[in-house]
Amino acid sequence: MTITIRELVYYPVKGCAGITVDSARVTATGLDHDRTFMVVDAVDGSFRSQRTHPSMAAIRVEVLDGGAALALCAEGVEPLRLDVDRNGPRREVSMFDRPLGAAADQGDLVADWFSDALGAKSRLVRVAPGFDRDGWGETPGKVNFADAHAVLVASTASLDGLNARIVPRGDADPVPMNRFRPNIVLTGNDEPHFEDRVRRMTLGTAELAHSVRATRCNVPLVDQKTGRREGPEPVRTLATYRREPEYNNRVSFGAKNAVVREGVVTVGDVVEVADWLTLR
Repeated sequence: MTITIRELVYYPVKGCAGITVDSARVTATGLDHDRTFMVVDAVDGSFRSQRTHPSMAAIRVEVLDGGAALALCAEGVEPLRLDVDRNGPRREVSMFDRPLGAAADQGDLVADWFSDALGAKSRLVRVAPGFDRDGWGETPGKVNFADAHAVLVASTASLDGLNARIVPRGDADPVPMNRFRPNIVLTGNDEPHFEDRVRRMTLGTAELAHSVRATRCNVPLVDQKTGRREGPEPVRTLATYRREPEYNNRVSFGAKNAVVREGVVTVGDVVEVADWLTLR
């Protein structure tokens, strides 16, 4: 059994479309450029996400000039190129009603662009220099604007196992992996959800450690191409076998990891598991 990397994806703007790459640098806070930007409410600075604005999924983002600029594209608005201001005016932001501190506001032009694209007054902010946020779990690590952890890992075996339960119901199509917005997709082990048991692994020159199983909200109901909420799958089927009693009975899919050694990962890299968890 040889586990390898099947896919690598980073999400420059939290909640917006991801970018699939063949190789990526892994920093202390995850894949380079991952969730460095966040859309927030223009008044109170609270984060916007697909939970309340599913159309964010269809906003395409391109990172230009090594992160010095972004190209943004969405239906109904003109494409925009944004020159990134790492030292923009500070704006207090929050996530899940918890303050994250001050982020670098990216200006009125892109604020108006996102406001038009989402139909709600918004601002775009970037992680400011000196930003320092802890994750939580067995290995907390550091994190940018992801929900709480640096790297989300899933496997093709987990998706195959889920779809093998969805399809026989006869009223829904198989779901693609992008519904779960992973950063790293593993293949080569046929055991569904084996990623839950990986305590420590080396991928390329990077090393990750288990933080917590990834509990899911309503985002997996969103078609990541159209930005429309489809439902009830995959959450309906996950609820039949992936409940997490210790997390208010929410469903889970994938595992969240912390970065314990920075490095470079590439599609096709062999994954060496140094330690396995014993699950209850």
